[in-house]
Amino acid sequence: MHHHLVDYLLVHFGYLGIIIALMGGIIGLPIPDEVLLTYIGFNVFQGKLSYLLSLICAFIGAMGGITLSYFIGYKFGLPLLKKVGPKFHITEDKINKTENLFKRFGPYLLVVGYFIPGVRHLAAYIAALNRFPYKKFAIYAYFGALIWSSTFITLGKILGRDWILVETYVTKYSIYLIAFILVAAIIVYFLWRRKKQLRMRRLKHRLE
Repeated sequence: MHHHLVDYLLVHFGYLGIIIALMGGIIGLPIPDEVLLTYIGFNVFQGKLSYLLSLICAFIGAMGGITLSYFIGYKFGLPLLKKVGPKFHITEDKINKTENLFKRFGPYLLVVGYFIPGVRHLAAYIAALNRFPYKKFAIYAYFGALIWSSTFITLGKILGRDWILVETYVTKYSIYLIAFILVAAIIVYFLWRRKKQLRMRRLKHRLE
């Protein structure tokens, strides 16, 4: 079972184990991130872990992994990804699909990509290959890391002993629903923000 990995990391490294696991998963190692995050939430439910510290460590791990992926992609480019990728089940087809998604959705993919199997590991690489500015990358990617990690840890805490349902059902069927909801929420937020900025510009223009 995948949760034995979390047990091992927690026993030997404590909260640092959460950071290690999440960084590895984001970079592309074959780690079932959602299952691990939910199991961490179950440990919170049992009182073995602090909810706040677990959230912080998971966020740091996801943030660290996505940042490292970005700089690897920025420095070494597509040739390295195609060469090393297959060893981590990152095929050229997955790369091309993620590239197309990035062209369609832009930086929003850095937020919702965490919830889409296969895309989570590639979104940062693709952003780097497209020379997407790091400051903008960080805003979207870190926001996504916060939402993603807190969602599954909280879910595990709420489900309690039924956390295993995530491994059986959620990772197969509900990820896309969550992604859809997130995309809708993000679009509404940025449309509202843009409308607010336009109002401020008009008001500033009138005052001048």
